[in-house]
Amino acid sequence: MTSCAQALVQLLEGYGVETVFGIPGVHTVELYRGLAGSRLRHLSPRHEQGAGFMADGYARASGKPGVCFIITGPGMTNILTAMGQAYADSVPMLVISTTSRREHQRLGHGYLHELPDQRAMVAGVCAFSHTLQRPQELPEVLARAFALFRCARPRPVHIEIPLDVLELPADGLDLCPRALPQAAAPAPAAVAEAAALLAGARRPLVLAGGGARGGAAALRELAERLQAPVALTTNARGLLQPDHPLLLDGVQSSAHGRALFAEADVVLAVGTELGETDYDFFGLGPLSLEVPVIRLDIDPLQILGVQRAEVGLLGDAGLGLRALLAALPPAMRDGGWAQAAVRRVNAAERELWSLRQRAMQALLDTLRDALPAPVLVGDSTQPVYQGALGYRAPLPGSWFNAGTGYGTLGYALPAAIGAKLALPARPVLALAGDGGVQFSSAELIAAREAGIGVILVLWNNHCYGEIRDYMVAREVPPLGVDILAPDFAALARACHVSHHAVRSLEALRELLGSLAEAREPHLIELDAADFLPARGETR
Repeated sequence: MTSCAQALVQLLEGYGVETVFGIPGVHTVELYRGLAGSRLRHLSPRHEQGAGFMADGYARASGKPGVCFIITGPGMTNILTAMGQAYADSVPMLVISTTSRREHQRLGHGYLHELPDQRAMVAGVCAFSHTLQRPQELPEVLARAFALFRCARPRPVHIEIPLDVLELPADGLDLCPRALPQAAAPAPAAVAEAAALLAGARRPLVLAGGGARGGAAALRELAERLQAPVALTTNARGLLQPDHPLLLDGVQSSAHGRALFAEADVVLAVGTELGETDYDFFGLGPLSLEVPVIRLDIDPLQILGVQRAEVGLLGDAGLGLRALLAALPPAMRDGGWAQAAVRRVNAAERELWSLRQRAMQALLDTLRDALPAPVLVGDSTQPVYQGALGYRAPLPGSWFNAGTGYGTLGYALPAAIGAKLALPARPVLALAGDGGVQFSSAELIAAREAGIGVILVLWNNHCYGEIRDYMVAREVPPLGVDILAPDFAALARACHVSHHAVRSLEALRELLGSLAEAREPHLIELDAADFLPARGETR
């Protein structure tokens, strides 16, 4: 007999899933019966939140959905934060959980791991949640999930399977994956209208978000043809190479960036929410564009968002950008205004950086340049916030973090583990503060157990530094932020991981070069005091 649980694993294999993250429990053992002997690799994190973050990092790095097996009740409550981060950043994640036997549901009789309604609990952090009532539903529901990942705004999907349904026979089910639809291209009439606006513009501007990642080459070609400055959100970094003459620094939230936006006569916004954490980082107020805005997005609700669109292009970003290229004349204008504006605004941005910001930017640049095309995964920590302003990623999908969007802590290490599983040939760095890393430090031993060569770069400022500075700036007594940290060298030894204390950028560069092909995890500890000027120092 093939059980429903075994049929699920076979279908996942058919849809190209290669890795599953999960912690076995008495409510998921039937899923593991299906895993045994399959082609799927299983990795055991030390907490279900870590499983979700690993799946998130895996999805961002690979472009495939990250998959988790989660137990009923506490497993689901533990993974909610990771689902929230993935939901905010449009990351495809498939969370497969168990739930109480059908005859036990919603009775409140105190069964193990019982919750009144798991689907209601996860509703705010997933695209949809479905309770499988019988094995015959499985092929259709999984197809719906993978179709959404391919053709709509990708967000977590939750499928829960009652314990009794897991064991039911699934013989006779069609376990071949269904043919999935392709993402749609924008309507030709809307493309023509947008192309006319762009062709008539003298000072076009491009704002690109993470939704444009699938159209990197087309975005670059379009920007060059239009000679338009390009501002990239955190999740879009790398869509233009670091030295591209049209690439703006992260100026969306700065007064000089807003001034440049006001100079434009048409704005093309591709795959971006135009939201606060990318466009109002410093509290200047909501972005307000007074010129015609063209919005290209796979999500119709974004096209109808708070920033009014003159033309809405509903569809896949890559297809939409290529359609615009086909509708525009081959040669349009010289780059005089655009390239001069980019140099001017970038210079104004960097001129405002304090010595501390410059020091953190030098750290980020060293992490990037000391390794071949590294993936840098950040937590909510001070150097990552600086990266929102100045980090230039070498390739698409090689800079992502929890410092924008949902803004969780404890993200970097497990997400970097997932990214390294997806891209084993590339160096992957996790950049986390001493406060944030304590949220998920147990995943260090999970990386060691799995033989994953991720490099944890620990920024140790001996407190919740960003929050401490914020409290001081607002004249709030800085309580609860000067936390006691563990001995990280001892922690690394306890996790069977090499520890390196580094005191300078030169030593860091040399060490990273030696770890470019690391096959096991390493912890590099940087004391912030060694890399930052003293407070109050101005030169």
